[in-house]
Amino acid sequence: MRALIADDDRATTEILSKTLQQWNIDVTVAHDGNAAWDLLGAGDGPSLAILDWMMPGVDGVELCHRIRDDSSLAHMYVILLTGRDSRADIVAGLDAGAHDYVVKPFDVEELRARINVGIRVLTLQERLAERVAELQAALKNVKQLSGLLPICSYCKRIRSDQNYWEQVDRYVAQHSEAEFSHGICPECFKTVIAPFER
Repeated sequence: MRALIADDDRATTEILSKTLQQWNIDVTVAHDGNAAWDLLGAGDGPSLAILDWMMPGVDGVELCHRIRDDSSLAHMYVILLTGRDSRADIVAGLDAGAHDYVVKPFDVEELRARINVGIRVLTLQERLAERVAELQAALKNVKQLSGLLPICSYCKRIRSDQNYWEQVDRYVAQHSEAEFSHGICPECFKTVIAPFER
């Protein structure tokens, strides 16, 4: 797991970095919003961002808006970590696109629990993306019958795309996942087989 910490307070970034590294999280630090935005847009960036609200350049709320507006960053889990603690600030931060909101000074165990929630959400997103990719791959291999099938009203053969007349079972097997086992119905037995048994 990789995380970005964006905060202009160097003491806070130092404490956060060491704390997250103890939890086996790779940490990248930015001391202003512009540097944070550059790091977020650089290739295979972090999947977790802990952003301060008040920073030089782009502030944390604006970063949240930018992250949510960028489809390549849509998966990112964002925590606003700030000294702003009014109900209006919390609502504004969450409305901007943050997943969580932690007030400074933060409790280390509370932060750990909230980061673990983020990790669980990110893990579920990854699994869901894998399943979607598997389903899309499977759909490419699914054969379906659709449209109008020209069939002979006498012999019941189907005209194929190459203008050949094929048995129904062969045509259906080639254009679907159906398999056939052949038998004989009672009516056909009476008219086709029974006369020869006498």
